[in-house]
Amino acid sequence: MLRGDVGLELGQRVARALRAALDVDITAEEALIRPSNRDGADYQCNVAMSLAKKVGKNPREVATLIVEHLDAADAIETPEIAGPGFINLRLRREWLEAQTAGLLGDDRLGVPTTDEPRRIAIDYSSPNVAKEMHVGHLRSTIIGDAFCRLLTFAGHEVIPHNHLGDWGTPFGMLIEHLTDEGHGADHEISDLNAFYQQARQKFDNEPGFADRARRRVVLLQGGDEHTLALWHELVAESQRHFNQVYELLGIGLSAEDNYGESFYNPYLADTIIELQQKGLVETSDGALCVFPPGFTNREGDRLPLIIRKSDGGYGYATTDFATARYWVRERKVDQLIYVVGSPQAQHFQMIFATAKQAGWLDDAHTAVHTGFGTILGADGKTIRTRTGGTIKLIELLNEAVENSYKVMPETSEVEGAEKDALARTIGLGAVKYADLSNDREKDYVFTWEKMLATTGDTSVYIQYANARILSICRKVGREAPADAPLVLQEQAERDLALKLLQLPTAIQAAIDELAPHKLTTYLFETATAFSTFYNQCPVATAETQELQDSRLHLLTLTSRVLTLGLSLLGIGAPEKL
Repeated sequence: MLRGDVGLELGQRVARALRAALDVDITAEEALIRPSNRDGADYQCNVAMSLAKKVGKNPREVATLIVEHLDAADAIETPEIAGPGFINLRLRREWLEAQTAGLLGDDRLGVPTTDEPRRIAIDYSSPNVAKEMHVGHLRSTIIGDAFCRLLTFAGHEVIPHNHLGDWGTPFGMLIEHLTDEGHGADHEISDLNAFYQQARQKFDNEPGFADRARRRVVLLQGGDEHTLALWHELVAESQRHFNQVYELLGIGLSAEDNYGESFYNPYLADTIIELQQKGLVETSDGALCVFPPGFTNREGDRLPLIIRKSDGGYGYATTDFATARYWVRERKVDQLIYVVGSPQAQHFQMIFATAKQAGWLDDAHTAVHTGFGTILGADGKTIRTRTGGTIKLIELLNEAVENSYKVMPETSEVEGAEKDALARTIGLGAVKYADLSNDREKDYVFTWEKMLATTGDTSVYIQYANARILSICRKVGREAPADAPLVLQEQAERDLALKLLQLPTAIQAAIDELAPHKLTTYLFETATAFSTFYNQCPVATAETQELQDSRLHLLTLTSRVLTLGLSLLGIGAPEKL
């Protein structure tokens, strides 16, 4: 058994019982072992309900056979069959103590590494060159980073890539405007959005500028050295702005991770040729299209993906096909994960369907679109500035840092630069947690009051719990000896230990479902279990040194679990507040 994964261990034992009793083979996961909130039960097994019809018996009969053949007396007390066929399981105190104590010497706190490591490419963030990142980029960036951290921790090889919008017709306009403004080694664009708007204004209104911009597009696509140099300058200037956001958020993306639309440009023609050779391309109104099976409009007409427009230009679909083809064929990845808003769901379904027809995706090479909802303001509409404009992401993050000073206790132990660093950790952690703690497919309302609350399901509450733990340890002034026994006498101690042992299950659920909120929920529950323990089980004034040692062990493990869990979400865990 992998120490710490109690649910998996119990599931394996139930699976063996079913094999012996009914000659039925199931996996440990299919045993449906779940934590229980019932008095006297730590876990509940629900498999009898799902198997009853298959084996031709009622659920209580199946449950009875499982209990009769269950070899688990070392780990659990006598099981109890409840209701129509639920099996309640209570861990033996000695076994629970041993499992919890075993985590003390385990750097991974019971979380195994995968037996089947994969090579995974994750497409996330994806801002546009010559435009500053706005609040609409927040979810993709935060969620994608969490995926990278979780999957890397699980033992997979993760390749982050930033699919920049850095090619196409608008760049003729932008390069001409850059030329008009003058450029050099020390040139900086203080406001990318204003720069873009100025270029757009000239394109729409200034005589001759639009023609110059169109000629510049031809030069860019033709590889003119001077034009390419100006284009590179725009990309580098934009990257400087992106880096400010990534550095502030603690996101690992760098220029080396950029795979913009320009990167795939040389692959587009060959991608179309291959689709044509495989008989997937049709001509419709002069454009080259693919029609993936199963996609129709309300009238029942087939829905197309245009891969080459009637004027010879390429669209988003062409680039997306080239992207899938490149990462599977050239980079040998096993899975592609696209962290892109939910409105693009059908587009990616069509891309994946065609990629399977083309042979780029198959059972061994998969792709998944992890969509996400919209960030809403207090009015229930897409969040915007008071004047109705788009919120710059860097401004939102700076506001988070400023607001975080308000939740620091007046008796804070930190000052000066340390306090400023703490404000960043609290404020940015609050923004990330507010996003990740929601089901990613749903919209959520962005409010500073809620996300910076010191109570409830917030990162601040969890960070405060961790800081309180470390404060208690400093007050005691010593560490418990490594070989000091862990004794779970009080219910609050037992509940906390049980919660600590559920970390592997929480992390695996977050990975399997690509759902970070599974981990945030677990961390909140763990912090809550600690709060009860803190109120009921004194440490500094424990009755005996043995009891104090045991509770110090629990404090150490709880801090390690909270710190690790937050780190997998990209959130810091300050030692002092």
